[in-house]
Amino acid sequence: MRQGRLTVCAQLPYKPFEYMEGGKVVGFDVAILELAAKRLGVAVQVIDTPFETIKTGAELNAGRCDVGAGGMTINAERKKYIDFSEPYFEATQTLLAGPSVKATTLDQVKAAGLRLGSLASTTGEEYLTGRGFDPKSYDLADALLNGLRIGDVDAIIMDSPVVADWLKDPKNSGFRVLADLRTGETYGFAFRKGRSGALIDVVNSAVRQARADGTYTRIHERWIGPYRKAR
Repeated sequence: MRQGRLTVCAQLPYKPFEYMEGGKVVGFDVAILELAAKRLGVAVQVIDTPFETIKTGAELNAGRCDVGAGGMTINAERKKYIDFSEPYFEATQTLLAGPSVKATTLDQVKAAGLRLGSLASTTGEEYLTGRGFDPKSYDLADALLNGLRIGDVDAIIMDSPVVADWLKDPKNSGFRVLADLRTGETYGFAFRKGRSGALIDVVNSAVRQARADGTYTRIHERWIGPYRKAR
């Protein structure tokens, strides 16, 4: 940390986790990390960064930021390059499509020969490729959604909270959720490999306290919606 800041690398926008509103970056991840920053007596500063360079540890290991965020699933491959906090969010994936799509399962999507889209370098994309799909890859969440809007793809996979936020917009009212996929994922904040033990402890402690005293539930309700712990 430097000059009283907890610097956070995140790819913007990724609503509801981090995005610009009223001239500043806000969202679920930001609110959670602000709890840790308060313990440290510093402010959170978000740096817009490609997700690919966060998950590989390039930005963290170069010292550009203290923490990586952005709905990042904890997995063994990423642990080779970065250290994670304890899980702070239980995640699912959603298949979203236009109103003309009748499929309700991935098998039906495959049988119908539908074109799928995904966000580059994400576990949603890996989920599809691991099941024999070859989705069109988009670099930004907004570009992925626009690909569905213009008919570039027939359906897309995306983290469920992001889809839920999209569907609040009347412009997206014609889209339909095909399926919610319980992938067993949990999100963690990312840190420089082998060099951030004390900071990880502060973040973990802040999340644990927030869960215990109800702050986590209030933050979840503010940015995502009613909190129901994943089974």
